[in-house]
Amino acid sequence: MNLCRQLFAAAGIVAAVLLMNGCKTARELEAPQYDRQLPPGQYALRKITDPAMIPDISLACYDTVDLRKAIDHSLSYLSKPSSKQYFPQGEITHQMAVDSLKTMADLLDQGLRGKALQNAILERFDFYQSVGCDDRGTVLFTGYYTPIFEGSLTADSRYRYPLYKQPEDLVKGPNGEILGRKMPNGSIVPYPSRREIEQTGMLKGQEVAWLADPFEVYIAHVQGSAILRLPDGKQVTLGYAANNGHEYNSVAQELIRDGVVPASGMSLKAMIDYFKAHPDQIDKYVYRNPRYVFFRIEQGNPRGSLNEPVTPLRTIATDKSIYPRGCLAFLKTVLPRPAGTRILKAPYTGFALDQDTGGAIRAPGRCDVYMGIGDQAGQMAGQTYEEGQLYYLFVKQSSVPQPSSPLLPVKK
Repeated sequence: MNLCRQLFAAAGIVAAVLLMNGCKTARELEAPQYDRQLPPGQYALRKITDPAMIPDISLACYDTVDLRKAIDHSLSYLSKPSSKQYFPQGEITHQMAVDSLKTMADLLDQGLRGKALQNAILERFDFYQSVGCDDRGTVLFTGYYTPIFEGSLTADSRYRYPLYKQPEDLVKGPNGEILGRKMPNGSIVPYPSRREIEQTGMLKGQEVAWLADPFEVYIAHVQGSAILRLPDGKQVTLGYAANNGHEYNSVAQELIRDGVVPASGMSLKAMIDYFKAHPDQIDKYVYRNPRYVFFRIEQGNPRGSLNEPVTPLRTIATDKSIYPRGCLAFLKTVLPRPAGTRILKAPYTGFALDQDTGGAIRAPGRCDVYMGIGDQAGQMAGQTYEEGQLYYLFVKQSSVPQPSSPLLPVKK
């Protein structure tokens, strides 16, 4: 599930800065550089050696819903030989990643919860903190989700706006990076932008599905997946297959820059409402984001970039060039949660698995939290713009049984 789905991240950043800063100087009002890249030779994670710096995991140890399932998805990914090419990540080896997940799974299988689980984790795991955007651990948390749209696998007068499968002339590198478009003479050139793809109709015949609303097509691109409710009532999951290799540009930021929607009122709903009232403006703005996403039909729930299912609140997306894939993480931030018919923000701590990535999630200061499927998940995703801290947990090597030592005492 590609994470070029940050429709409103820029809006959240601007609004947060305006709301939090009051009458400060121009220098103080300068927005944090959440997309600041790592200096050469620096790693995104820093091992915590002072016990006082370890985050409070007590509440998270009482909430383990779906955690075991999410761990299994990461273990499935790490069991594939291809996963080894992405390790080591700093001092984190592939075996450390596997051992850590198996150790956490074992603790959960023992039925540990609350204080017992907390004590076991603190005893057996080392904590590593993200350096964040400022080398002090500041990470911007945003949200994404899987929308449900009315759609069709065939075009008609209502369903006129296509989603395309990955084109045969799109060339990827060994690590899945987009190299460009393969021309008839064998040369590789940059793949066309969103505007060129749509205006030329160059992908006609490679449609995978059709939607009734052009901005819903764009939302599907940004979120990286969608569930379609077909005319016969059946549902089909569309998952991320690839993109055209262009850098992501936020439509939300463009709307704010043009004064169309104020930063304080920016949300996915605000964008949908604006484009429903001004359908003639859709192309003008979505063409400012040259990135284009291609889809494939999948079985079951949406999958992340590791080709494993994503789990609400248990799956996060980060920059996979600097963070270890599939590994156990811990979040400390503020997230919106359902409260009856309302959605309220509250401090949140919880365990998650790093199972996804995205075009807008670049640098150590960014993390995207998967909120789930449907409208409510979309509302929560649209309200998730909060700073916090991101940690990773790796089992202490002294806690890993050696091959020569049995896991259990040998009975005589």
